[in-house]
Amino acid sequence: MSPIRIVNCHIHTFTSDHVPRDFPYRWLRPFRRAPHLIRGLARLAGWMGRERLADRLERLYQFQQQGARATQADILADVKRHYPANTRFVVLPMDMANTGYGPVPVGLKDQHDELYRLRQSDAHLGTVIPFAKVNPLAPGSVDEALRAITHLGFEGLKLYPRLGYPPDHPDLMERVYPEVVARGLPVMTHCSRGGVQGRMVEDYKADLYTRPEAYLPVLHAFPQMRLCLAHFGGQKDWQAYADGTEPSGAANWQVQIRRMIGSGAFPNLWTDISYTLFHFDDYIPFLQLFLNGRDPASKRLQDRVLFGSDFYMTRQERLSEKAVCFRLRNALGEPLFRRIAEENPRRWLEGPSV
Repeated sequence: MSPIRIVNCHIHTFTSDHVPRDFPYRWLRPFRRAPHLIRGLARLAGWMGRERLADRLERLYQFQQQGARATQADILADVKRHYPANTRFVVLPMDMANTGYGPVPVGLKDQHDELYRLRQSDAHLGTVIPFAKVNPLAPGSVDEALRAITHLGFEGLKLYPRLGYPPDHPDLMERVYPEVVARGLPVMTHCSRGGVQGRMVEDYKADLYTRPEAYLPVLHAFPQMRLCLAHFGGQKDWQAYADGTEPSGAANWQVQIRRMIGSGAFPNLWTDISYTLFHFDDYIPFLQLFLNGRDPASKRLQDRVLFGSDFYMTRQERLSEKAVCFRLRNALGEPLFRRIAEENPRRWLEGPSV
């Protein structure tokens, strides 16, 4: 068997300069300017015997330290330490302008341009697969996403409907998706109840825009577009499934994704396991079961699951990138790990002719 070339289909390299001033709360501004205060609170909580709080604060500190890196190159260098040298990374920008959390120090255009330079650099040549970010609520974002695709040669599109827009937003349906389809590019979209949310967007509306069924109009209008519902429904729905609180899956996003892919009705629908599988011990037995079935629905799922980690969001978790990758490889076995980490990503990125 030839050496594997892993593709991590879901990482982030945006820094705190790409995040609004008041996110997630205005009162956290002092902590962003002086992150050592968080570490001090963690130590205080430890001295008081509040070990769980101390652990959470320490992980928040590590996460904030990651985002405080000066450049996207610094963050990429950090994640690359956990993987073989030939690993490729799908890098997903973020556009949080016009979300109600104040101004963003560095706008989307500059973020895209920095990512373009990162891809071209000698240190990362051949390892960076940049996606364009679009937020149709932010003025100029659609034009900027199209510029990144048509002029910078970005290789896919990233959506984040929890910010407050439906995936069938008119600007996306009329301007962005046709360009993506014409160029044969893949699309990655957030599909979890967790994550970033527009400040004035209520939970029920964010869920309405993000749930798997919200993509049905898109799937029907653009059946040839390779769409990945990231996070396989998210940790809340995986936990509900594991607890048996929603065994029928009527409202469970993880189950809905499996059914949509397994039905065969949407041959260009995919999902990834980013972030969700960082709760490894809780969920790996279910993933093994889902991917080892012999029925047609299970075989379709095997061909449509992608490996991804969601770095650096995962710095909030105990397990490292390397630990999760090795555990996953060992639990699934080499043939199945190769399927989700090399073969499936290649077909998702480059199309069915590959």
